[in-house]
Amino acid sequence: MHARSSINAQSERTASSKESSLRPIHHKRSLHLVKAQGQVQIHTSTFRGSFSVVLSEALRSAGLGSKVLISQFLKGGVNQGPSGAINLCGQLEWVRPDIETCLTEELPKEDISLKKKYEEKAIKELWEFCKTRLVEKNLDKVVLDEIGIAISHGFIDENDLISMINNRPSSTDIIITGPSIPPKVSEMADQITELRSN
Repeated sequence: MHARSSINAQSERTASSKESSLRPIHHKRSLHLVKAQGQVQIHTSTFRGSFSVVLSEALRSAGLGSKVLISQFLKGGVNQGPSGAINLCGQLEWVRPDIETCLTEELPKEDISLKKKYEEKAIKELWEFCKTRLVEKNLDKVVLDEIGIAISHGFIDENDLISMINNRPSSTDIIITGPSIPPKVSEMADQITELRSN
């Protein structure tokens, strides 16, 4: 009899110690997704050639459903212009200026003619198109190829690019490629990738 009562007392003590060690679990708030913060990325080199890596990333992003705009400021030759943009993957818009040839990094001094004025007009139209698309289309990624050279030639104002970067939707990535990136623009970058040839 004493053995049974001591077993009962022991099991009661064990049960009460378990109850005191159990604490209520507080409900945690459910997880919520945080909106992505866009970055400014620069892919540069002392020579042309940093675009191919960016192009493959842009195609991959578009294939996964992101809205992407690629603008090549000095690549002509296809008489494209803003009204002739190429659409790929249903999400990628690729546009070049409406000029007859690709422009070089060094423009000839005698190129102060009507041809240069025509090229400048085509590049400025492309730049305005980019800024409009950024606002209208809620783009996830904007690639600005060789915009640094377009700035150094006087086709695009550096402060206009800085303003565009500062006033873009917060989730939009801006990717700048090519040589001659202005120092003030480089200071705004979250990431700089430099392609070297040795």
